[in-house]
Amino acid sequence: MRGDGRTVTSKALALLGAFEQGPSALSLSDLAAHADLPLPTAHRLVGELVEWGALERDSQGRYTVGLRLWEVAQNAGRHLRDTARPHLQDLFSLTNETAHLAIREGDEALYIDRIYGSTRVPRASRVGGRLPLHATAVGKVLLAFEEDWVREAYLTHRLEPATRHTHVNPGRLAAELRKVRDEGYATTQEEVREGSCSIAVPVRLDPHPAAIGLVMLSTQGTVMTRHLPTLRGVAHRIEVAAARPQPSVLRLPRRIPRRQG
Repeated sequence: MRGDGRTVTSKALALLGAFEQGPSALSLSDLAAHADLPLPTAHRLVGELVEWGALERDSQGRYTVGLRLWEVAQNAGRHLRDTARPHLQDLFSLTNETAHLAIREGDEALYIDRIYGSTRVPRASRVGGRLPLHATAVGKVLLAFEEDWVREAYLTHRLEPATRHTHVNPGRLAAELRKVRDEGYATTQEEVREGSCSIAVPVRLDPHPAAIGLVMLSTQGTVMTRHLPTLRGVAHRIEVAAARPQPSVLRLPRRIPRRQG
């Protein structure tokens, strides 16, 4: 630790954290400001991150996420994503709507995989992106099927509205979540993006549940429950596939070529 008491690791992670929600390319000044670091310190750490491959520097001197970091990140949630992917493709093929898979990460829905439909639906998130649990159909499913204490803790926090249609009244949301648990599915109508609606069902996995859902134009909101049999069938297939023992594969470490000085 030095100076402000932060470790070198925490400073490097703060630099990488700038790319979570921000632009895909950032200047050194942008990175330093986000990580609350002096410019010389940011310059040194960013140089090391570039050397390792976590970041790359473009022709304009801006920094982007490096391919090596992207490669490492592909292993996060890989088992669930690889298991669910063929079934998610089936869901898309059978409905022709944007299909996605999400899990709960803290107080947000983390999108593990997504297959985009051809219809231009207002996009709220991406693979690896996060959205509030209370504003999305997959999020409401995840919250409804969580343990009581998780749900109660979430409802004590201030619920921020993503649009004027977002349900932010704790009492109303609690009642809605009870209904979701009873009926086995959740819906939203323009709660996270105006112009879109969504429907989702749980995927009961051990130890933590997931959810699969569809996003479509809000004009289809009155008929989106027609997809429930398909959603439930696909969810069941994912549950069965995830319960099968996975074959062990010997992975040899990839040789990283030495950088020439």
